[in-house]
Order: sequence, then structure tokens, then C-alpha cells
Amino acid sequence: MQNNNFINQIILGDSLKVLSEIEDNSIDVVLTDPPYFLDKMDNNWKYEKVEDKKNQQTIKSLPAGMKFDRKQGQDFYKWYFNVSKHMYRVLKPGGFFFSFSSPRLYHRMASAMDDAGLEIRDCFLWLYTQNQAKAMSVNHFIDKMEISSEEKKRIKEKFDGWKTPQIKSCFEPIAMAQKPSDGTYLNNMLKNNVGLMNTNVKVGDSMFPSNILTVENINEIIDKSFLIGKPTKKEKGDFNDHKTVKPVEICEHIIKLTAFYKNAVILDPFVGSGTTAVAAKKLGLNYIGIDANPEYVEISKRRLGELDKKVDLFSREKKEQEIEDAITLHTQLQLV
Repeated sequence: MQNNNFINQIILGDSLKVLSEIEDNSIDVVLTDPPYFLDKMDNNWKYEKVEDKKNQQTIKSLPAGMKFDRKQGQDFYKWYFNVSKHMYRVLKPGGFFFSFSSPRLYHRMASAMDDAGLEIRDCFLWLYTQNQAKAMSVNHFIDKMEISSEEKKRIKEKFDGWKTPQIKSCFEPIAMAQKPSDGTYLNNMLKNNVGLMNTNVKVGDSMFPSNILTVENINEIIDKSFLIGKPTKKEKGDFNDHKTVKPVEICEHIIKLTAFYKNAVILDPFVGSGTTAVAAKKLGLNYIGIDANPEYVEISKRRLGELDKKVDLFSREKKEQEIEDAITLHTQLQLV
């Protein structure tokens, strides 16, 4: 099926079903943040269940699905292998596939992408310092033990500071994969307008694009080489209650590195609150967004609508300034 009905649209529906309708070899860049923390990892997952606070265990502020389960990774691999096969089909030869992940599931994600035929080219690291520690104390388990209060106190003192094996995560990996090129990189670029990277895209004092990114000040050395412009407070939107909104600046940066021409199509099969689509639109590129959650689809559409308002306001202000400048020039010429 041709992509005309999908271009610059946010589509409500099951991603795998919608992807099956997208034309082969038609997408330049895929940039997505899949639902890797969900309780149910296959293509039948229900967002109502995930959003239910009852699924959040001892620490209520954690996302559902954080409780460790080895089967989660296995199920995620199987599901994302199917997703990756669709990405392989819809991407142009040489097209890029970027996928956010959690550190503990990255190996499953990268393996699924690799096994689907995509080439793993690199891994970006998004660094940040503000994050909640996930490790839990075992004191509440000790309290349930049928032992004396003195023995409970002794055990708590013995294991003071020792918690469940979960480190505070201060980075998020982004898998970078590529569909094999049709011939040499140059021939592929001439034929498909994708496949090479724009090394003119600089960050700070870096002389060459790197695989480390941050949008917050960490320290002078890191900031001057890896810091992208900090997102504004209004970027997310007061109406946006998505749990894991990604910075527009990071998405813009990745797209600028890999999308070559103005008619490029950027796909996000799990668009969430629409950050990838917003980034593509800000850069003047085409986008396709898909999500199964109607609330997120509406948030995405609203964010894109707010962007239209900003563009209209900028155009109006620019026009008004041009008129004002013309009047000023005309007055000056009359005085002369």
C-alpha cells in the first residue's frame, strides 16, 4: 500500500497491523521508544493494564513491569524480532533504525534487530543524573519473619544499606541499526538518498558526532562535548502525562545525522506523546506516528497542533516585522 494516507499522520492502532500496510522500502529513518517496561510484551499488550496503579508494586512511583522477571526479556525479544522484521521491510536500503532501550534489556533488543537482518552500527548513550533509585530495602521482608523483635533488629543492622541488585540508572542506550545498503554507500546514497551520516552536525566543541548525548549540565568537560540545548519547560506540555517523554533535542539530533533530504519520511511505530513526530516536523521533514493508546494519540496531535501555532505566530511576527522595516525605510527615504 502507498504511504500517502499515512504521511504526516498520527495513526491509532496496533503497530504491527499498521506497519503491514506501509509500503516496502519507503522509510528513511525509524526512531522509536518501544514499550520495554510493559507487563505484557507481545502485540496484544493492553495499555489499560499498564496504566493501572495496581500493577505498580512496593514503590508506587515506579513504572509497571519493573519487578524483575527473566521471562520478560525472552518475551520482549520474540516480540521485538517481529517488529524489527517490519522495520527491515519498510526501510529503504541503507535506512536507519534507532531504538531507545533500558540497560538491562538492551541485549535482547539489539539481538532482535540483528537477527531480523539489520546491521547493528553503534549504540548511543543518553546520559542524565536525575533519576530515581530502583533498589529496595529488605526491611519489610524482615518484619514479616516469625522471629523476635531483637532478632529482627539484629538482622536489619547486619544488612543495613544492602538492597535488591538494582543500580541507579543514569543512562539510556539507543540502539543504532541500519538496513544493508544496495551496493556501495555512495551508490546507495545516490539511489535512495539515505545511508551516510552528516558529520557536519556538531555538538558543543566536538569536532565529530559522537555516541554520547546529554540535555542537562553535568560537568564542564562533558558539557562542552556532549551537551545538546536544554529542553524548555513547555516542551513536554502541561497536558502531557506520558511516563517516559524523550527530549525533542535528542530526537532532532539523531534525525539530522541521518535524514538527507526534505522529503525524507521519519517513522515512529510507538509514537507515545509524539516527540519523534514533533522533531521531524520542526526539521521540515515528513513523519508517520503509530500508537495503540488513544490518549497518547491525542497528546501527539495536540503537541503537533501547538507547533503549528508557534510556526504561524513566528510567520506573523516575521511578516509584521518586515512591514515595520519597510515603513521605517520608506520614512527614512522621504526624510532624505
